[in-house]
Amino acid sequence: MPVLSSFDLSGRRALITGSSAGIGLALAQGLAQAGATVILNGRSNDKLQTCAANLRAQGLSVEVEVFDVTSRAAVRAGVASAEARGALDIVINNAGMQRRGPLEHYSEDDWDALMRTNLDSVFHVSQAAAQFMIARRRGKIINICSVQSELGRPGIAPYAATKGAVKMLTKGMAIDWGPHGLQVNGLGPGYFKTELNQALVDNPAVRLIILQGAGDKAFVSGADISQFNTHRNGDASTHYNDATQAGYASVLDCPKPTLAKIRGICMGGGLGLALNCDVRMAA
Repeated sequence: MPVLSSFDLSGRRALITGSSAGIGLALAQGLAQAGATVILNGRSNDKLQTCAANLRAQGLSVEVEVFDVTSRAAVRAGVASAEARGALDIVINNAGMQRRGPLEHYSEDDWDALMRTNLDSVFHVSQAAAQFMIARRRGKIINICSVQSELGRPGIAPYAATKGAVKMLTKGMAIDWGPHGLQVNGLGPGYFKTELNQALVDNPAVRLIILQGAGDKAFVSGADISQFNTHRNGDASTHYNDATQAGYASVLDCPKPTLAKIRGICMGGGLGLALNCDVRMAA
């Protein structure tokens, strides 16, 4: 089998939560360009329909599923609706939010909102999808973690707590569902120039820290992660389960496409994705 055909996603269906903007939309575009039918998700039908129209204009196969990932009932109904149109092969838990602030003054409402969006949603969506996937004994779930799954930084302790929890939840899912034919992996993106990170992009002090040793390319685009994620969902990734380690590197350190294809490692600028497969279960 030619190498590139191992990453062909033709005939696959992928649900990406939080995909009306930023990394989620880039992931959806990347998967669709690899041949998958992508199901965009979010709470705003207008935003999703606009994104869907733009992707369809590129000749890509796109569907829309509007539901709130923090609502268990809404998630179950949304996943069932998507499944009714065709089996879900891939689910990417990307929906997330950020609320920065001093931990000693952090409000309970902000804490609860962060936990519901960043952590609870991963459980709800994965559980709903896994029940269908287990019956078919196949399926891929990708949880979007963060470099903050590994690192601490001032002012975002609650966010780091959610992403650390997502990393460990990913490990648990891989262990519990691997024997049923599912693969569950985590990607830990670095700093992307998205709406979520705009405050960091605009902060000279933060830019100085992040850009050190990487130049302006430390803030990378969604195209970098969409390329890597396509590799993670193709047939060539069938021996990976529980890959959740995140890290940093300069864009000069290694050729991204080559390493992503051969070793499953993608590192560039603020984007650091290194696989730590301490649980290997062949799906």
